[in-house]
Amino acid sequence: MSRFKRDDKVDSLAGFRTEKTEATIPNGLLKAARKSGQLNLSGRGLTEVPQNVYRLNIDTPEEAQQNVSFGESDRWWEQTELIKLLLSSNQLTKLSDDIRLLPGLTILDLHDNQLNGLPSALGELQELQQLWLSHNQLRSLPMEVCTLKNLRSLTLQQNLLESLPEVLGQLENLTELDLSNNHLKGLPSSLGRLTCLQKLNLCHNKLSCLPDSLAQLTNVKLLDCSNNHLTEIPASLSEMLALEQLYLRHNKLRLLPKLPAPVLKELYVGNNQIEQLETEQLACLTTMSLLELRDNKIKTLPEQITLLSTLTRLDLTNNDITTLPASLSLLPNLKVLLLEGNPLRGIRRDLLTKGTNELLKYLRGRIKEEPERADEGHTAMTLPSQARVNVHNIKTLKLLVYSEKQAGSIPDELFDAAVDQGVTTVNFSKNQLTSIPPRLVEFQSSMSDINLGFNRLTCCSPDICKLLQLIHIDLRNNQLTDLPSEMKNLTKLCSIILNYNRFKSFPEVLYQIVSLETVLLGNNQVGGVDPCRLIKLVHLSTLDLSNNDLLNIPPELGLCTSLRCLNLEGNPFRTPRAAIVAKGTDAVLEYLRSRIPT
Repeated sequence: MSRFKRDDKVDSLAGFRTEKTEATIPNGLLKAARKSGQLNLSGRGLTEVPQNVYRLNIDTPEEAQQNVSFGESDRWWEQTELIKLLLSSNQLTKLSDDIRLLPGLTILDLHDNQLNGLPSALGELQELQQLWLSHNQLRSLPMEVCTLKNLRSLTLQQNLLESLPEVLGQLENLTELDLSNNHLKGLPSSLGRLTCLQKLNLCHNKLSCLPDSLAQLTNVKLLDCSNNHLTEIPASLSEMLALEQLYLRHNKLRLLPKLPAPVLKELYVGNNQIEQLETEQLACLTTMSLLELRDNKIKTLPEQITLLSTLTRLDLTNNDITTLPASLSLLPNLKVLLLEGNPLRGIRRDLLTKGTNELLKYLRGRIKEEPERADEGHTAMTLPSQARVNVHNIKTLKLLVYSEKQAGSIPDELFDAAVDQGVTTVNFSKNQLTSIPPRLVEFQSSMSDINLGFNRLTCCSPDICKLLQLIHIDLRNNQLTDLPSEMKNLTKLCSIILNYNRFKSFPEVLYQIVSLETVLLGNNQVGGVDPCRLIKLVHLSTLDLSNNDLLNIPPELGLCTSLRCLNLEGNPFRTPRAAIVAKGTDAVLEYLRSRIPT
């Protein structure tokens, strides 16, 4: 008798174990999915998709078979068709043909699994708009996927793809295609038929050339071909009329591409083998605002560099440049010039560390050098306060400079000489100022650039917020802990440098200045940043948060897709790992996006 009882007990336990294994997905979750049409099964350790998921809208719910009464909110027969299924970060090796039982799906997320193939039944999901397959082990893409006429977004990065089906061009409504980090050696010519495409990522593949059919992608705004084996870029790419950002880093280019694309704003050709910049190529880049040429073999800059009149940022780091043409200073919009790692001669090393403004002023001075020497008695005068007023700088270059004097205040004679002269740039750096000179407001109608770095400012006076034309503010190496709320009135402000201060949090007011493109906050004590508010800074392309106190990086920061340079080094966070941070901004943002809970 006791043996029977023991057997019953064993059977009962085995049944319980089986039931527990099958019930990987709680009934409450399935019940909620029938109402909402959305089911999130990410990160549940699944090795296969349970049958009750595929049959969610077919089988009668278990509770209905138990003959229990239902309230209005529990009417299973009024269920909603499943439209969103998230299965990311599991251990799926395959997907069943039963996926066809969910024909209403518009979003299917399978990224971060171990899929080595896809069922042909996937082609029956004709309502599908977003299909995420990144971070798997796919070696091929079934042709059936190319029949999904409503597909808008297809992400296939971090797989093992060596080729793509020629019928890929049938995805005529696709707006985003990510093929990065695969083994592609070529692209199908039908790629040119994806005329709705706006973003195409081909980086980290084995491409040695690009098909001419890319020229037909007249709506693509961002094209990333970095980390391939490209030796040249077809001239036909200039027909990509909407192209704004082109990434060609880490290839084998010997010449700057000749690309008269009408709206191209950013060109990244760092880490190539470019030795010289030719006038013909420069003449094409008339709309360029950012040109990255770092880590090449450029020896000289041509005088025709002035053709790049819209340029705001020029990165020439780690080249072989020995001299700079004075004409470089005539670029009217240039704000950032990076020259580290070049064997420059004739320019003092300390001048290079003072920043772009000082270097450009030096080069401008070389243009005016001869006339200024001949007329020096008229362009400079010594006042009782020993303030040397350069009238030429004030009247001709609109510069007001009183720097490296270790002064506690700025002499009134300096301001008197600049009255009504339309001064645009003020440099009072490297002094002992403890407050912002109140007479700066006299230039509120004209001043666009102010440098107060390397002083002893403990607070930022609201007076600076009256300078409504300001585009650039440099407040580095002070003792600031906060910024005035009135700064939100600076609607033209593009760049602010706050390195080496005492900020313990991201300055609140900066979230409200939507014109910002560059925020440098390195070497402070910032403990956190609000990505939800940062996303609203749609023009922000450079954010330096290095050497702060960030204990964690919010995954939502990955949604700040306007960022082109994000510096997080020197913070005590554990994730993302140092190896990911070292890969650069794109890798960090992609990692963060992959960690966003859905």
